[in-house]
Amino acid sequence: MNIIAPIYLPKKATMSTLDILIIAIALAMDCFAVSITSGLMMEKPRLKTALIMAVFFGGFQGLMPVIGWMAGASFANLIDSFDHWIAFGLLACIGGNMIRESLSEKDEGHFDTTSYKVLFGLAVATSIDALIVGVNLGLMRNTLLSPSLTIAAVSFLLTIVGVYLGACFKRICRFNFELIGGIVLILIGLKILFEHLFAH
Repeated sequence: MNIIAPIYLPKKATMSTLDILIIAIALAMDCFAVSITSGLMMEKPRLKTALIMAVFFGGFQGLMPVIGWMAGASFANLIDSFDHWIAFGLLACIGGNMIRESLSEKDEGHFDTTSYKVLFGLAVATSIDALIVGVNLGLMRNTLLSPSLTIAAVSFLLTIVGVYLGACFKRICRFNFELIGGIVLILIGLKILFEHLFAH
């Protein structure tokens, strides 16, 4: 879910490299925001951790257009009716758990945004719009390989950048970043929800 949500492409048009890049950046914005949030919560950013996150986010962003392209227009109409609720529910659930643990008086450690279970939920929540892009690519009879790889690569790179930006900001400021991170995830979920509700 991103700057343009949902992203609908013209049915009879040829996409240029610039068009594909702009779409890829738009799709990657929520991944970027979530990766910054994760970076804020890390004691020390590690390249391995950033790469794992990037594989999840980039992989799902690149895979979703393929699924949408194969599923077709009928699938787009079906998923468009509830995809925003799925994304909001996942982000609100993860963000709510982060806030709960940040306010807990028990010293049970920090909420782990890098666990595979959490990363899976975040990756799904931030990549659902890419399904619609894939459907439209099919309707336009555009090739799928180049757009899908570009979307995956941009999300991959911006996720790594986001993790390190979040970690750098953490060194400068001292806050309860687990609480802030939970609030940010819920706000991203609300943004996704409102974009879809008011777009219809």
